[in-house]
Formats: sequence, C-alpha cells, structure tokens
Amino acid sequence: MQNKGVSVLTQTEAGLYCPGGDFHIDPMRPVPRALITHGHADHARAGHDTVLATEETLQIMATRYGEDFCATRQTVIYNDPLRIGDVGVSFHPAGHVLGSAQIRLEKSGQRIVISGDYKRSADPTCLPFEVVPCDIFITEATFALPVFRHPPVHDEIRKLLSSMQLFPDKTHMLGAYTLGKAQRLVALIREAGFDDIIYLHGACEALFALYQSFGFDFGQLSPVADHDPKSLTGKLVLCPPGALNDIWSRKFGDTIKACASGWMRVRARARQNGAELPLIVSDHADWTDLCRTIRDTGASEIWVTHGQEDALVHWCRGEGLDAKPLRLIGYGDEEPAA
Repeated sequence: MQNKGVSVLTQTEAGLYCPGGDFHIDPMRPVPRALITHGHADHARAGHDTVLATEETLQIMATRYGEDFCATRQTVIYNDPLRIGDVGVSFHPAGHVLGSAQIRLEKSGQRIVISGDYKRSADPTCLPFEVVPCDIFITEATFALPVFRHPPVHDEIRKLLSSMQLFPDKTHMLGAYTLGKAQRLVALIREAGFDDIIYLHGACEALFALYQSFGFDFGQLSPVADHDPKSLTGKLVLCPPGALNDIWSRKFGDTIKACASGWMRVRARARQNGAELPLIVSDHADWTDLCRTIRDTGASEIWVTHGQEDALVHWCRGEGLDAKPLRLIGYGDEEPAA
C-alpha cells in the first residue's frame, strides 16, 4: 500500500494487519490476536490465540468449530470504544448476519472502517447497518456490477408463498445458506403470515437453536429427520443450497425447488442450482447500496476486496475518489450462496 492509511493498516500473508495494535482483522491463518467481523467461515477461522468479536459471533464460532476454537476470547459491544496499543477500536453493526460488525480504527486522526460483509435491506434477525463516517472505507464487492440490483425482499417471499398456494400437492424445498440467510428467510416468512410448521435439514438445526438462544422466535420448526419425507407434501422444507440436487432431495417425491441467493439474478446461476423458483435474496449489499454506502461514509479513499473489485474501483474513480483493489485471497469462499 502506498497511501496514507498504511500507517494504520497494512497487509501480511495472514491478511489485514494493524501494527499499532498488533492484531489482524479476519485473518486467513492462525495469528496471536484476531478481530473478527462476523461468523461466516471465510472471515472467522479457528486456531487464533485470542479472538475479539461480538458475543453473537463468538457463539457462532463456538457452534461451528467447538468451544476450543481459540485459546482466549474477548467480547466487544457495539459502539463501545476500546484501545489496543495506540489504536482506537470500535465495532458497529454491519446488517449482514447476527453479530456482524464493521470495525473502526483510529490513529493520529486517521479513521479506517473495515466493513467485512454488509447489507442495508430488511433483516429482522440482526441489527441494521450503521453508517460510520471515515477517511478510508474498506468495502466488499460481491455484487459490484450494475446488473445486481436486488428487488424488495418481501416481494421474493410473496413469490414463494404464492407458489405454495398454487401447488399444494408439491413439497417446496427452499435452499438457503445455513448461517444468516436461512434464519432471515424464516423470520420474513413468518412476518408474511405463514404459520405452518417449517421443516429443517439437519445442517440447519444447530444454528437455528443458537439464534433461538438469543431470543429469536421462528414459530414451529421440526427436523426433517423426524418425518417420512413423502409425508411432507404441501409443506416447506429448508435446506442448504447444495442439498437441492443431492440424493437426499429425491426422497421427497414431487417437489418445487427454490433457491434464495443474490446470484439468482443470473439465469445461468439459477439453472446451475437447479432452482425452478429462484428468489433474489442476499445478505450482501447490491450495486445500488454499495455505491450509496461509499458516498454515505464520506470517505475520500476506498479499498475494495473480495468480489467484483475492478468494477467498483472504476466506479469510485469516476466519482473522484481514490480507490484500489486489495486482492486479498481467501475471502468470498461462501459467495456461491451469497
């Protein structure tokens, strides 16, 4: 990095590193001290000595990796400033999944915000995104092309429920990423008035239980494993996207397969996922919200990571902003389900 932010944040083989505080942010390999933005596996890895994150993110990591996912852990609270070395640090809601955070660093009057992943559309299962003014904003770029403009999420939920009314003789199988996306969908489906039992693939159960431990009420849920799949005609079954096309899905007889992802905007992606009912629902900001957020932060310098980096950098420069791609390796591994 050849710019003004290098005194606060630089890059190492493990990822973004803050020498003033001697910590990494979302490191890709084990480090002595890691600050974690959220619980998705491409950002939250096991094996660090010390992990600082929100309580929800720490619990997600413990659920996925076991209680010994790190040697020591420290809970941080949103908007509660702390000091690490000679760097001011604070965490702020990112609106991505439960416990997700942007991390703000300040040193010598220089303010950098690392957004992790984020979105600004409705999600009853996490705190909404908070605009954090800064000098340098580090943004994701998963959907950083103008073609990716996500429709209102409630419209996509209505498509699903309308299909269930039109085809009551079929089992509707809904593929959704198991952390964040699945819980958000069920919460929105309940808001839309659907009160029947929703059946869960085994891969979804532990994370739903975790959300429920934080007080979320998803209505009546039941493990698919407790039922004869052929008895679920007319019901809604939630599963990971990859399960839609494996042997497991063939047990249900006549089905309609739906998949919830921002990639469903692209027909080829929908066909690739075997989605007869593509739902454009993502936990990432779309093109419109990426551009809006960059403007809202007031940052004059933008660092872009994981996704369509070059496209967003090009847009930023057209806006008169100093921008560059970071080309970090390792983020975005979960993008197929974004």
